[in-house]
Order: sequence, then C-alpha cells, then structure tokens
Amino acid sequence: MAHALRLAANGLHTTQPNPRVGCVIARGDTVLGTGWHPRAGEPHAEVFALREAGESARGATAYVTLEPCAHHGRTPPCADALIAAGVGRVVIAAEDPFPQVDGAGIAKLRDAGIGVQLGLMRDQARELNIGFFSRIERHRPWVRVKLAMSLDGRTGLANGESKWITGEDARADVQRYRARSSAILSASGTVLADNPHLTVRLPGDDAFVAPMRVILDRELKTPAGAHVLDDAAPTWLLHADDVAVPAHLQHVKRAAIRRDGDGLDLAAVMHWMGRHDINEVHVEAGPTLCGALLAAGLADEMILYIAPVLLGHTGRPLLNLPPLDDMASRWKLRTTERRQVGDDMRLTLRPGG
Repeated sequence: MAHALRLAANGLHTTQPNPRVGCVIARGDTVLGTGWHPRAGEPHAEVFALREAGESARGATAYVTLEPCAHHGRTPPCADALIAAGVGRVVIAAEDPFPQVDGAGIAKLRDAGIGVQLGLMRDQARELNIGFFSRIERHRPWVRVKLAMSLDGRTGLANGESKWITGEDARADVQRYRARSSAILSASGTVLADNPHLTVRLPGDDAFVAPMRVILDRELKTPAGAHVLDDAAPTWLLHADDVAVPAHLQHVKRAAIRRDGDGLDLAAVMHWMGRHDINEVHVEAGPTLCGALLAAGLADEMILYIAPVLLGHTGRPLLNLPPLDDMASRWKLRTTERRQVGDDMRLTLRPGG
C-alpha cells in the first residue's frame, strides 16, 4: 500500500478535480502490475495495473489507495475491471465518499465473491487527497494560505515593497504548492498593488493542470491589462451582487456573491468553489483576506515561510485579525511540519493546539 501511495503521488499536480489514486497488484511479495491515475478523462490506476499484470492478476491481491469506482463516468467502472480480471482480494486504503461510489464499489467486489479489506494506511490516503475529501464531505475545498514574513513578523515595508523577503528556493517551493491546487485565490487589492500573474512556473506544460485564478473583486476594480486577465490560465472574478459590470470586464468569467459587511461572504465563496469542482485552494493575498479566512474558520492550513531578515516595526503585518481581550482567546495553531528551504524556514500549520 505504501508503494501504491507513492504511485498515486505522481498525479499530485495533474489529476484535479479527480483524486490521486495508485494501485499495485501482487502475489505475496511479488509485484505483478502497478498503475496510477494521471489526469481526469484518462484510465484509472487499476486499469494500468491490470494491463501490466495481464493474466497473472487472476487470484492475486490488488492494493488500491481509494475505493474502486462503480459507475460509468468518463471511464468504465474499475470495480468491474477488477472482477473481470479475477483478482482474489482487494485491499483498499480509504473509502470514496463520492455519491456515485460511496460503498458501491466495495459492495460490487464483495457480491462477486472477492475479499475486501478496508483501512490500510487510510490516514495517509486521505491526506494525499485532502482537498477531494473536503469538497465531497464538507462541500468546500481545502484552503491553504501561503504567507511569508521576516523574523519580526512583517510581510513588507510600510510603503508596500515586499520583493523579495524570501530567497529563490522558497519562491520555487511555492510553485509546487500552486501546481497541486485547483485554484489560486487572491483579492483585487493584491491585483491593484502588485499586478501578479498567479500562474505556475514549473518546467513542462504537461507537468501540471493550470489552476484557475479566482479574484475576490467586490466592486469589480480589476483594471484592463491586469495579468490575471490574460490567457495563461482561466480566471473568475467574484463580485458583489449589486455592482455594475464595466465594459472591459464584460467578457470575463464572473460570479455574484452576497456581501458580508465590507467584503464578500467568504463561506459563500467557498461553497461556490466546491460547486466548481475545486479541491484545493492556494491563497496568495494580503493580510486582510488571509486574516479574514483564519478568523472565519476557513483557513485549513498555513504555509509560512520565515526569512532571516528584519524589516522593523513600521513594516506591514502578517495578518489583520480581530483584537483579543485576553491571552486565553489567542489563535492556536499546531505545527505539522518544519523544513529548511534554502536560507528560509517553512512551517506548515493547522488550526488547533
């Protein structure tokens, strides 16, 4: 199963909105066939593994990181393929909550007389597809907020200059987080201040599926000529439902979201993303949006790069958060990973302590 999970990770940047799945067919310690799902619309992991195993799959054990599908989508059901191949046992890491599967694949296999074992390395399998499970089970994507700060907690100078706090290694590392995401989320303030591209810069056009750019632009202030309006990646502008659309944005994909105070309803934004098959959201924005996501309980993970530099007390803060009355109310985070990236430190943080 560990081998199958490593195979599944080959699709980290390419399978969305589908989950990343790997399969190993073995007899005892002998591996007969392996496969992984490369991208939506192409064969699933089980199909590749069965092709490689051939007739030797009969009576063997298939190790699959996610419950085999039981419905006709873009490809035929993998449960049927395993049954037709005559495998004797199927070991499944995690059940698939997708409504058209959700136990149906397991039931098909058992009805055909195939032994099924569930739960081997379930946590690792769910972690690999954390966005897929979030979208299906919570009806919203997994939200990963990227931040970079100096040792004294600043993200830029008082005049707004922020390039570059971190080094080249950290900036290259960010590209891999962008590539694994279904969408990159930012706000019109960042677009107006920095005119970012919000695209993935990795070698090889087929090494990733370009994530959608989603800009929260309540008053539709994104100017003509902004990089996010180019054709390098699809872009959506989410705006208030009572705003007139300027002429230069008439042909841009847009969606109206209800207001919430001075901004858009962030919970509604997340549910909109879930309806658009977005599994993982990579957030690159200023302290207002990032702080609002954390305060609303919508930031599932923070990727924080800490550079060995000092910017002084007048620099811009990491997050804008509501004031606290006492230390008992402080925001608690737990560190799930620490890693040195060039000269910078990368912390992976999740809410809760």
